[in-house]
Amino acid sequence: MSGKGKFGLFGSSKQVAVERGLAEFRSGRPVIITSDSEAVVVLPVDGMTDQGLSSFRQLCAPSRPHLLITARRARALALDGNGPTGLAIGDLHGAAAIFSLAADTQVSRHLEEVPVGETADAAIELAKLAQRLPALLVGDGRSPGVKACDPLLMSVAANAVAHYQQMAIASLTVAAEATIPLNGGFPARFVIFRDAMGGTPIAVVVGTPDLSQPVPVRLHSACLTGDVFGSRRCDCGDQLRLALPQLAQHGGGIILYLEQEGRGLGLANKIRTYQLQDSGLDTVDANTVLGFDDDERDYGVAVRMLQVLGCTRVRLLTNNPAKLDGLSHAGIDVSGRVPLHGPINSDNRRYLTAKATRAGHKLDHVLGALAEAGESPRKP
Repeated sequence: MSGKGKFGLFGSSKQVAVERGLAEFRSGRPVIITSDSEAVVVLPVDGMTDQGLSSFRQLCAPSRPHLLITARRARALALDGNGPTGLAIGDLHGAAAIFSLAADTQVSRHLEEVPVGETADAAIELAKLAQRLPALLVGDGRSPGVKACDPLLMSVAANAVAHYQQMAIASLTVAAEATIPLNGGFPARFVIFRDAMGGTPIAVVVGTPDLSQPVPVRLHSACLTGDVFGSRRCDCGDQLRLALPQLAQHGGGIILYLEQEGRGLGLANKIRTYQLQDSGLDTVDANTVLGFDDDERDYGVAVRMLQVLGCTRVRLLTNNPAKLDGLSHAGIDVSGRVPLHGPINSDNRRYLTAKATRAGHKLDHVLGALAEAGESPRKP
């Protein structure tokens, strides 16, 4: 990890600071983010209460905090959005009003941009790592209130945030494993991994795959609504259920069950995108209105899991070419792709169309259904 700082008995001081900063964000408390030339105090608007807003204003006094949003969110608000953007919050005294500025589809108030510092990218990345909305209040990290705060606020180095995810991936180890027979007569071994962020991605080894040959592998992003409850809004659960018999048919394979709900947004943010989709947006625009990229996933964790399992040659069960690219660029030999085409219904049709026409997923059956119905694929 770049700029490790002092290395103690339990890891790099900068690494530990990032982990503690994440815990503070998840608990609704601010942290200080520092660089060589500045120090700011930041607080995610996601989960912020009116009391928390009032306390944060006192912390920053006499200066006024501003709202930091991503370039994606700025463009959704019809601003230039060339990078992280600062917005004056002026007379917005309530937490709900500030959250609306960060997440609503339509914002009627006049928007006044303010400069942001060199720690802006780190602040946004820390919020994403904590699975909070990438929108934060930012104030002067050297204010009298910050210096006098009791207990002292956690201080995180911006350059440590930038390299933290790679460090967390490298920390991945096997925590436990056991044999678990599955419905359908599929023998499986569940291998539970653990990383420095507290994540527990899972490898489900079906049958006895031949590691000397390309192994059928499914990289599956966890989807509580689809995998567990059978949601008709997506095809995630369908793909998971289609993958199992295919792996067994080929003598065995691996499902990597990854903690990447909502294409890496986290469950709460995924449900927020559903609300936006209900108002007329498609799945791509819903992500970007909230300030995220269309797809926030990183497949470094999948690469590390495959390496630990001794699997370096794979054949992916996926409709998403980006997964092939993500593994190939990291040194995994990807010999091909096997499609997983689930059923189209009235509730997932618009979602699947957006994935096919805007996100590059190979869903020829969806495009074929549109052609048969005489619909334009450009209007998901």
